Amino acid sequence: MDAMHERLRIREVVENWVLWRDAGDWERFRTVWHDDGRMMATWFQGPAEQFIEVSREGWNKGVSILHFLGGSSIDIAGERAIAQTKMTISQRATIDGALCDVVCTGRFYDFFEMRRDVWGIVLRQPIYEKDRLDPVDPRVSVHLDADLLGQFPEGYRHLAYAQTKNGFTVKPDMPTLKGALVEALYRRGAAWLAGQPLNATV
Repeated sequence: MDAMHERLRIREVVENWVLWRDAGDWERFRTVWHDDGRMMATWFQGPAEQFIEVSREGWNKGVSILHFLGGSSIDIAGERAIAQTKMTISQRATIDGALCDVVCTGRFYDFFEMRRDVWGIVLRQPIYEKDRLDPVDPRVSVHLDADLLGQFPEGYRHLAYAQTKNGFTVKPDMPTLKGALVEALYRRGAAWLAGQPLNATV
């Protein structure tokens, strides 16, 4: 029962991240992170506090990036945990004059730690599994630049395409469903649960 209670507490943090971030509730969103928390995303990599500020700026400019959650699997070792949660990222953006929706399916892979009896995120690293792009108006045709699309991994290439077209610099080597990058992330998660620091070589 104690383990289940802690998993529920962690899951609540995961859910609060999505609800508060997507609603623009920035002060409560800040509370899901530890002070040294870091966020990794296609378009941003850095401290959580900076992520909050650039998210707020994007919100004020009309950037539309929303999230939806599925099931979770949470491994706990003492005051540390790894939470994997199925999710979708949905971004609406204008691409070459056409309003489009991009939906990317994947997992949030979260490094958690309990400090002063509070579970918080130390690092969030999404895993990008597959995506697609559709015009909002089905009568509109969108002709994508094949060379640009091919620069990004299969798991998030349409999301990266849309973000690049809208002025973001996209990280080209994020973990996807299979391969060396996601395997390295799993090893990093195992090392975290074993008590090693995040910057340890694994």
